[in-house]
Amino acid sequence: MIKATGEFVALFKNVADPVLSVACKQPTLQGKIAWVLLGSALYQQRTYIEIKKLLENLSQEFPDDKLWALPVPGGSRISKVIQKTFTHNHWSLTKETPGIFWSVGLFVRHHDDLEGWVKSRTPEEIWRDLGEIYYMGKSASRPKACAAIYRLIAVSPLGLGLNHQKGMLPSLPLTMGARRFLAILGPAKDTGFASLSPVDKQKMATDFYKKVMPENPYEVAHALQFFLEEGVSDFMCREHTSCCKTCPLYIHCSYGGHCR
Repeated sequence: MIKATGEFVALFKNVADPVLSVACKQPTLQGKIAWVLLGSALYQQRTYIEIKKLLENLSQEFPDDKLWALPVPGGSRISKVIQKTFTHNHWSLTKETPGIFWSVGLFVRHHDDLEGWVKSRTPEEIWRDLGEIYYMGKSASRPKACAAIYRLIAVSPLGLGLNHQKGMLPSLPLTMGARRFLAILGPAKDTGFASLSPVDKQKMATDFYKKVMPENPYEVAHALQFFLEEGVSDFMCREHTSCCKTCPLYIHCSYGGHCR
């Protein structure tokens, strides 16, 4: 199972997540970092495809420095982008998104040189600083802030590859895809993932990531987000392999067997 998971990770390690896929299209490094922060704050309760579309639409309406330039855009303009993206579907962050957008803009103006900010901080200091951004979380774990840090410092194509002061890295991201994997195929398949405490879920995920790839566990965390994640017309893992039989997890996965 560990070997099959490693092979699955190899298939998906170069697939950018929705935040990076949009952030990396910004023309300046300042813009790339700023859009990583915005995308990380907004990535909640929507699929990969939906979040990517939202960020693309926001980026088209407010490219690069329009995210932080003054005067800030009105909330109605930001809300129209959400309505355009999700049409009649409700999203829990609809009302909060203008505030998140303005908060990221304020953060950029406050820190001015974002590259210098990342390079001068330890991961712990970056984690604390990100508390300034609305909806980056205030709890002890703050998974959105953790995900943002890895997107900033991980090497391409997993992140922007920005150097930083040495320090303890935050918890590895625990995406919905990774949660599904741990519950269906991973170490929780016989014990039940839902019944675990948040701390135990995080520990299980981190231990498993390190077992699959000790030299780069974030690669595992990144790749597993695509497991049974809704894509354009099917699960993303299925769309990527074209046929379940070509997936390394085929013999282990109860969803296997589908081919176009």
